[in-house]
Amino acid sequence: MTDVQDIMSSLPDDKIDMIAATSVLQQQAGDIRQTKPNWSSYMQSQMISQEDYACVSSLDKDKKAQAQYLQENAPQCAKTLLNMLSHVSKDQTIQYILVLIDDLLQEDRTRVQIFHDYANKKKESVWAPFLNLLNRQDGFIVNMASRVVGKLACWGQEQMPKSDLHFYLQWLKDQLTVAMEEAEKKRLAEAAASHHDHHRHGHHVETHHPNSHHHQIAERYREISSAIDDPQRGPAKEDLHVTLTNNEYIQSVGRCLQMMLRVDEYRFAFVTVDGISTLISILSSRVNFQVQYQLVFCLWVLTFNPLLAEKMNKFNVIPILADILSDCAKEKVTRIILAVFRNLIEKPEDAQVAKEHCIAMVQCKVMKQLTILEQRRFDDEDITGDVEFLTEKLQNSVQDLSSFDEYATEVKSARLEWSPVHKSAKFWRENAQRLNEKQYELLRILVHLLETSKDPLVLSVASYDIGEYVRHYPRGKHVIEQLGGKQLVMQLLAHEDPNVRYEALLAVQKLMVHNWEYLGKQLEKETEKAPQGSAQISGKA
Repeated sequence: MTDVQDIMSSLPDDKIDMIAATSVLQQQAGDIRQTKPNWSSYMQSQMISQEDYACVSSLDKDKKAQAQYLQENAPQCAKTLLNMLSHVSKDQTIQYILVLIDDLLQEDRTRVQIFHDYANKKKESVWAPFLNLLNRQDGFIVNMASRVVGKLACWGQEQMPKSDLHFYLQWLKDQLTVAMEEAEKKRLAEAAASHHDHHRHGHHVETHHPNSHHHQIAERYREISSAIDDPQRGPAKEDLHVTLTNNEYIQSVGRCLQMMLRVDEYRFAFVTVDGISTLISILSSRVNFQVQYQLVFCLWVLTFNPLLAEKMNKFNVIPILADILSDCAKEKVTRIILAVFRNLIEKPEDAQVAKEHCIAMVQCKVMKQLTILEQRRFDDEDITGDVEFLTEKLQNSVQDLSSFDEYATEVKSARLEWSPVHKSAKFWRENAQRLNEKQYELLRILVHLLETSKDPLVLSVASYDIGEYVRHYPRGKHVIEQLGGKQLVMQLLAHEDPNVRYEALLAVQKLMVHNWEYLGKQLEKETEKAPQGSAQISGKA
């Protein structure tokens, strides 16, 4: 793992946070640096001690004098800054102290050890003063404290203790979730307002196309993306600011996660707070390309751990990233998605898992995207190398692909469609019994899809497959009943979509016909065994 850690720690920050200058946190920090608190009035009113006053005044000087003072008085600096965070209540002053600490650490990351050493010597928690600030109302304080916690956790020799780590990662996850929920509400409200305006002015509103709303959002994000790279194009600057900051601090939260997940021990803690599911659900909604990049970066660093790389597609990572890859116009997003895909093939120690990942990529039309990317010219050699690597691996997997591998990967992806394998009688004759493998894993997924999917295509194909399983496997009806599938198929007889109703009806017929065939065979056996005129039915239908 050490070589991976070296790569992680050597990544320069500007590669990770490309538009830090436009983030709300950075803009506010710039303003706060210009408004120094009146430390002498704090001392005169005995809110801070003489030694704290002397220390903070010295840290307020130019960078050279500040660095010299810090070097000569390191323990005092840690003591003063931590002490003031705990005892000063005014928001503006706490904002200033946090910016000061953050700047000190940013200039020289070895300075985190000053805080760790002081806290260890005093047998105090270095984390508590900052974690307590996460409960404040002021958004800047909360997010700047979070940023400092990330640096203390990643740049020092001591790792965060488990309870604090769990609290912090849960907080980061919750911030992402809340930001995305608010963004989604805002989008829906804007869409509803736009819909209302169209009707009020007598315009025809096209509502029947399911992707029309997503298309509008996608167009809007393309405008924003181009405006960041080229302010002369796209929306007006004020308009851009509003769009980027309605999630206010989401980029800062993403940045903290990018740092934390480079540390292997923190990755598993993130999984225990259900962090991967959160990243995936946010990526499956429409977010701007900068947030997309940050969250895919988080997935990328997670996949450097072989075990996590093996488990990753259980969260449906490949289909979601394949969708983003086909939509995205940003080179850095393309690069990081290809890097995730490469890790999903290279890092798992189980060759079968790597093979399944290849098949999943093939089914999600990644090869088509690779062909398109091959025709483009990229300055970045990593992209070219990853495209070549993935193309070779996916082409090899297609040659080795059995129809059952293909079917199993499609079912696990939950994206069922009428691929040739479903309608092949030969496939079902040869493979129906294989759906019993791994404790009926594939059947359980089909039944789960019948219960949860809203997609008529998925429901139709799942119903058909259950019918074919029952038709070709003698005990199929009993298994499907045990898994709760029969009841779900029967409920679909009343579905609003005619295709779903039709496939559900066929499946029910197969369930019933099989029932009578089975009963008939039992009757024949009993008749042969029993004396003339006393046949008994003992077979279970």
